[in-house]
Amino acid sequence: MEQNSKTKINRVKKDISNPKSFTAPEELRLQLMDTMKSLYSDEDIEMVGKAYDMAYEAHRDQKRKSGEPYIIHPICVAIILAELELDRETIIAGLLHDVVEDTDVTYEDVVREFGVEVAQLVDGVTKLGQLSYSKDKIEVQAENLRKMFLAMAKDIRVILIKLADRLHNMRTMQFMKPEKQKEKSRETMDIYAPIAHRLGISKIKVELDDLSLRYLKPDVYKELEHSLDSQKVRREAYIKDIVDEVSGHIERSGIKAEIDGRVKHFFSIYKKMVNQNKTLDQIYDLFAVRIKVDTVKDCYAALGVIHEMYKPIPGRFKDYIAMPKQNMYQSLHTTLIGPEGHPFEIQIRTFEMHKIAEYGIAAHWKYKEDSHNVGVNKEEEKLSWLREILEWQQDMDDNKEFLSLLKTNLDLFAEQVYCFTPNGDVKSLANGSTPIDFAYCIHSAVGNTMVGARVNGRQVPFDYHLQNGDRVEVITSQNSKGPSRDWLGIVKSTQAKSKINQWFKTQFKEENIVKGKDMLEKYCKGKRIELPHYLKPEYIKKVQLKYGFKDWESVCAAVGHGGLKEGQVVNKLVEEFNKDQKQKVTDEQVLEASEHVRERRPEEKQKGGIVVKGVDDVAVRFSKCCNPVPGDEIVGFVTRGRGVSIHRTDCVNLLSMSETDRSRLIEAEWQEGSEGSGQTYTTEISIYANNRKGMLADVSKVFLELDIDILTMNVSNSKKGRATLSMSFDINGVAQLNQVIARIRNIEGVVDIERKVG
Repeated sequence: MEQNSKTKINRVKKDISNPKSFTAPEELRLQLMDTMKSLYSDEDIEMVGKAYDMAYEAHRDQKRKSGEPYIIHPICVAIILAELELDRETIIAGLLHDVVEDTDVTYEDVVREFGVEVAQLVDGVTKLGQLSYSKDKIEVQAENLRKMFLAMAKDIRVILIKLADRLHNMRTMQFMKPEKQKEKSRETMDIYAPIAHRLGISKIKVELDDLSLRYLKPDVYKELEHSLDSQKVRREAYIKDIVDEVSGHIERSGIKAEIDGRVKHFFSIYKKMVNQNKTLDQIYDLFAVRIKVDTVKDCYAALGVIHEMYKPIPGRFKDYIAMPKQNMYQSLHTTLIGPEGHPFEIQIRTFEMHKIAEYGIAAHWKYKEDSHNVGVNKEEEKLSWLREILEWQQDMDDNKEFLSLLKTNLDLFAEQVYCFTPNGDVKSLANGSTPIDFAYCIHSAVGNTMVGARVNGRQVPFDYHLQNGDRVEVITSQNSKGPSRDWLGIVKSTQAKSKINQWFKTQFKEENIVKGKDMLEKYCKGKRIELPHYLKPEYIKKVQLKYGFKDWESVCAAVGHGGLKEGQVVNKLVEEFNKDQKQKVTDEQVLEASEHVRERRPEEKQKGGIVVKGVDDVAVRFSKCCNPVPGDEIVGFVTRGRGVSIHRTDCVNLLSMSETDRSRLIEAEWQEGSEGSGQTYTTEISIYANNRKGMLADVSKVFLELDIDILTMNVSNSKKGRATLSMSFDINGVAQLNQVIARIRNIEGVVDIERKVG
């Protein structure tokens, strides 16, 4: 009898954080060619081979952090792109994506050898210039992302290359420093994994999530890995039994299907544990059974068979075939009670839907040979979220605000609700959205003139939460005074918040400019700073560059509407003024001021690994007002008779210094290796929390587990149920301090943590 269904079990993945030992470039080149062999023409393979030769020669003398030849990275990126079955131009650009930035190869060289199309792809992926002293890392990250999204608007292949680049970097992250691992993993989880999800490329998204979790939550990752491995045999036997049982029923129903079972990936399990506040032992639906069939009709037929076999859990059925997700994903999801009383999920989709679920937009790529497919335009319509980002980024001057809104806008973990316009058009919104969100989803002009809304024919308040299937009619009026500031606390979507904020910025810009200037003057007056002394064009330009504004009035407007703190602006002006001073404190003045201290207390020379610029032998001491530790940005202050005192650059006492005292500031830095050298430094933090029993014990437990001694602790309670814990303790540097703060933030009830700054 001919078998109608095929069954298989997906084995638990290997430890993705420990790739095998280095592979020779030639071996990887052959692997790339082998991957392309069955899907690409001989001409395509020849052109990719030519690109490999250029990349190999350009990167010949370069090494990665791991010590392996640099060429391995672009080859691996090209292999990932080939596995996604992208066109040859994309694969070539993947091989060359670093040559313009990191080697002597120019944009013109790429154009000459491979054409403008490839060169533009390479340029789109190329990062902006290296970090400069005038911009912090957040600014650079925001500008890089702005450039990337603009390049995506011209050619979506740019982000596909960038995702492949980030995936291989994450696979080899073990060779980076711990702080770099966390920084890149956080950026990956906040930006790149959500972008992969938006594009529907789960094949990349899942691995990026798991790798990010590996470095952001190493203890959680290892515990999950150990727990799942310890139950591997029992779990696989359970999955196999269900797959065999389902296969038998599906086969007897005459439905041709392929059925497999898989364990959900680590990040998915971790999110379930956090969201449901459960341990791994309390979560039973750790795996899903997937049924792939030929037609949509077979999907619903298979669903009927499954619901006859097992009892479905109410409220856990989702039809993403009739209502696809924004990223093109289609499937039927249902959660059932298994043979042993444990719930498990079944997903039912066609083979074509499965391909789209794995490869997303790459599954219907317009640059492939079958690009004349009539469905391509429909797939491109799914990129409306990209157009939204491009719309509000053009009007947003503040880079940090752009980055914050981008992260929120890309967050797709919330469920979606589907509502209808009066004409029957479907609008997909985040769960918890209101009629205001719906109005701005249609157009900013509709939201700005909105005066009311009807849902299913009935008048509703602005804060009504839309439900699946609601028919929404937005009532507008040309006499509307515009949005209310109260709407910012009501709306759910980043798009709506951005457009409301933009309206206020535009409408009240003049008012905000005046208000901002007044706030700056009052701030400086309170700090005894003569503001006009610092308002030179060269200093103002540095402020504009740092915070991403076009002119000084935009800076003042941002201060006026609360987008920028006046202290940030003044601090930058003062910093630039100090850099520009021609009259510096000489080595002789420093040595004279600290001479008798060195004679009396020679053991304090170079205390804590501090290097004072231009001085080889000077007594230093750490200020008690801000308690600097290794890793902090610091500056020295020449005292009278006590050497140089070291302050953090964000110490509030620096801003309140007189002009005379400012002339005695001198550059200082930590010696390499100061952090983690064994020496300890005192620091102080304040913890603000909702008062509850056991709070103090939970905080103390963190210090006990990290083997850190608490020097002092003061606890105060307010009548409103808030508790403030002020404590000092010894640490070896900023990295250890950040570890302490991160652990405390995870304690139930903790609202905020501040470090003493003066």
